[in-house]
Amino acid sequence: MISAVVLTKNEERNIKECLGTLKWCDEVIVIDDNSGDKTREIAKGMRAKIFVRSLNGDFSSQRNFALEKARGEWVLFIDADERVSPTLRSEIQSEIKNPDSSVDGYYLRREDKIWGKILRHGETSRIKLLRLGKKGKGKWRGFVHEIWEIKGKTKELNSPLIHFPHPHITNFLEEINSYSTLRAKELYNEGKRTSLLEIVGYPTAKFLKNYLFRLGFLDGTPGLMVALMMSFHSFLVRSKLYLLWKQRGEWR
Repeated sequence: MISAVVLTKNEERNIKECLGTLKWCDEVIVIDDNSGDKTREIAKGMRAKIFVRSLNGDFSSQRNFALEKARGEWVLFIDADERVSPTLRSEIQSEIKNPDSSVDGYYLRREDKIWGKILRHGETSRIKLLRLGKKGKGKWRGFVHEIWEIKGKTKELNSPLIHFPHPHITNFLEEINSYSTLRAKELYNEGKRTSLLEIVGYPTAKFLKNYLFRLGFLDGTPGLMVALMMSFHSFLVRSKLYLLWKQRGEWR
């Protein structure tokens, strides 16, 4: 048995299509962070099990809560702006039906499609995420950019998980602002500090790495925009981290 989990917050634009690619799962669970739109109504109409729970800036806690609620031996985590491709569905079903008893988790290769173009280069072209695993074999760690730490053997699947991020620049900026705040707080709580050199240098190096060395320029204008935005995210994380220390009077 396989349970699919989707975390949501005002995802009425995405949730129907997302859940539509999960109909083959034995159980679909939506953990909703107090949406103010029709997310829960749409999900309920598609027979998902819905739990309302505040995120409170902790994605791992939300996902671990979902693990407690899932009944399946296997749990598949999907974001609302992601879609399980038909080939990925078939590959997962094949793996589950003919399991290798030594494998406890699977990495999924994510393929970003933004503003009508699939990104073949840059930072997002290399993303592989541990999203399918046996229940009880691990826990999620980290407030943001969380990781599923599974104890045991893992394997990578070949078929892509399709990702449709940031339909508009405004949406992109809102997410960067939100995620950079959470990441800065996480680094602050870990006692990490930054410097003027890092605030300026790290984002610059990240842009050059993704746009030039990882050939992001071959993805045209979307490749340029994504490289700039991800560099800006790095700048905001370190700037906000600096301000957190400064507010405590521990930085000049």
